[in-house]
This record gives sequence, C-alpha cells and structure tokens, in this order.
Amino acid sequence: MINKDFFLALDELEMQKKIDKESFVEALEAALTSAYKKSCGEAKHALVKLVPEKNTIKVYSYKTIVEEVVDPDKEMSLEDARKIKKSYNIGDNVVEEESPKDFGRIAAQTAKQVVMQKLKEMERQIATNELSEKEDELLTTIVKRIDNGVVYVQITGSHSEGVMLESDQIPGEKFHEGDRIKVYVKKIKDGLRGPQIQVSRSNIGFVRKLFELEVPEIASGEVVIKNIARDPGNRTKVAVYSDKPNVDAIGACVGNRGVRINTIVSELNGEKVDLVLYSDDALEYIARALSPAKIISVETNDSLKASRVIVPDDKLSLAIGKSGQNVRLAARLTGWKIDVKPESQVAKEENVSPEIEYEITDISEDNSLSDFDSFDSMDDLEEINLDEE
Repeated sequence: MINKDFFLALDELEMQKKIDKESFVEALEAALTSAYKKSCGEAKHALVKLVPEKNTIKVYSYKTIVEEVVDPDKEMSLEDARKIKKSYNIGDNVVEEESPKDFGRIAAQTAKQVVMQKLKEMERQIATNELSEKEDELLTTIVKRIDNGVVYVQITGSHSEGVMLESDQIPGEKFHEGDRIKVYVKKIKDGLRGPQIQVSRSNIGFVRKLFELEVPEIASGEVVIKNIARDPGNRTKVAVYSDKPNVDAIGACVGNRGVRINTIVSELNGEKVDLVLYSDDALEYIARALSPAKIISVETNDSLKASRVIVPDDKLSLAIGKSGQNVRLAARLTGWKIDVKPESQVAKEENVSPEIEYEITDISEDNSLSDFDSFDSMDDLEEINLDEE
C-alpha cells in the first residue's frame, strides 16, 4: 500500500530531479482511479485522491442526483439523497468513502508504473528545456557515427545527440568518427526518446555565429551583420555595417593580417566569402553587392523593387557569376530584383521605349563602391592593403 515512505520518496525526487510533485500526484490519482474502476468492473463512479499530509490515499464513490434513476450504481433519486443531506439538489453528487479490499496491492503496482513513466517524461522534458537555450547557438560537437550520409554528433557536456542531415552539410565535406566539429543548432524539439536536436553547417546561421565568435566588434554590437546570402560550399555574401565613425566594419571582420576572416573561411571548408559594406542607399548597396565586377550605373524602380545594372561588356560574366551565382546572391542580399545588362546592349536599346521606368544613377566614378572584399584563401588576404579601407 502507498505509505509514508512513498510520499517521502516523492519529496526527494522533487528536490533531486527538480520534478513537479503536483503533476506527479495528478497523474497518479488519474491512474489509480482508472485502476480502481477496472477492479470493480467500472460499475460505479469512483475517484481516488492522494492525501500527502496524512501519507495515505482515499477512495470515493459518488452518485449523481437525478429525477428518475436509470442506473442505480451511478445515480440516486432526490428523495434518497435528501435523507442523507437536505440541501442536495438535482445534479449534485453524493460522495461516499470506500474501503475496497485488496486495492492496496493494485495501488502499489500502479503507483510504481506511473512514477517510472512520469519520471522518464519529466527528465526528458527537463533535458529538452535545458537544451532549448542552445537553439540558434554554435556548439562544438564530436562525430559519433555516420549512417547513410546522416551525421550524428555528441553534444559536448550533454548526453544528447544531434542530427545533421545531408542537406545541412557543406557540400564536399567529409567526416569521420571522433572528429570535433562546430555546428549551428537549428531546432530542438521533444521526442519519444528525448530531445531531438537538428544541427547544421549549411544554414546561414552557421556563418552568422562564426562571425560573432571571431569578430569581437560583432559580438559587442559595434559592427552589425545586416544580411547574409549563401550558396553553401561555394560562396557567401555578408553585408556588414557600423554607425561608429571610428570603426571600419569590413576591416574588423578581416582582422589583423586577415586572421579573423581566414579562420572563418577555413571553418567553411574554403567557401568564398564576400564582405559587403551595407548602405541605406539602394543604388550603392546593389553595386557593392555585385562586386568585384565594375559597375557603370544602377537604374532602379522603387515601386517594383527592381533594378537594372549596366556593366562593361568585358565584366558581364564577372557580374553575373558562374551559373548566375553572383547576381543571384546579390539579389538575395539586397532584397532587390537585379537585371545585369552589358553596356553595348543598352546602347542599342536607347531608342526603344523601356517597359519599366528606372531612376538612373551613374556610379562609374564613385570611389565609395570599393567598400567590398572577397576572400577564399590566405593568397587573397596577402593582396589586401588594409590601410586603404
């Protein structure tokens, strides 16, 4: 039978495991009530209540007061009810305490099962809650196993396991059991066997967190990442900005002799990183986003949020990029539709009325558009004169 030792054990679990004792009691009462109903053939309404202050349980049966009795085991007439208590009315319940035989053994077995099940549920929920604080964070993990391209990692300082699907891996990366790798925590949810942790290295959040880790000015808020556009394994464009007059946003990301950006590029498995200085001026921002291509002019239509960029003929392929990669990432970064045209084609179309009206700005001599740097190796970094930023 449930006794004082049982309630003391609940108190100890509450302190050691940080469980909610009340939820334990509610779950146990529901289970005991169900067990009692089964033991008596569910012929009557019953309710089992735990009484912690007296270290015991109470079993009650009740009948509902009705005008005409159909089921004597569950109903009682108003006349009979008022023999017990004159204040009873139709719809009230007449409650009586029961003293069931052999229920102590059933109660003990049920209590054990409920406690074990509830304890597992609560421990799983506690683990999920603790790990949920790590969502949108960068973690160092150890590769536990690889199965059909899916990488399972051990979360450092936890018994939990993270899952990195093939779509969350940087193309071309190879992993082996025991490798220590950084991952970005995309999502954490409660599962049947504990927290399910989805991690990624291809998500733009991975790039953002790497910059926060390696660039103190970003971590402190002096430099802000305005946006990131990424083609994992190939190229990433990062728009940065600072409203501090003495802070060089791009220079801060590069670091002394390129140490910071080189660390990031290395972690990205050699993925090319373009640093773009953000501007509230859409014309400047679009032109910078398309660098390293030289831009002659940018034409914009604000209502359609569309732009046409004129480039020298010999810079067209550079502006568009391989398979359209450069212009596609620039469009994602700026949020503008970008149509790149060679200078010669535009000249031929000068006498043709355009389908879209653009505001045209000539930026071919605008030196501010040099606020861009692209990195994919230390060879690139050696060519940069940071004093010119």
